[in-house]
Amino acid sequence: MQTPPGVKPDRIDVDDQQAAAQWARKLDTTVEQLHDAVKAVGDKAADVEMHLKGARSTTNSDRVKELGG
Repeated sequence: MQTPPGVKPDRIDVDDQQAAAQWARKLDTTVEQLHDAVKAVGDKAADVEMHLKGARSTTNSDRVKELGG
């Protein structure tokens, strides 16, 4: 699969709702948390992932399981 011209696969474009939703799923977070992380550390996917991991010790999936969901 080729990346369209101008799209950087290691960058998160939070202005693109579809792309933001895909990144949120991939990083197991909400779109809102993704926006906050990009504001905090920039749009580089690795930086956002590290910021999100540092911001919480469990994933959203872990929280849902804890709540019996």
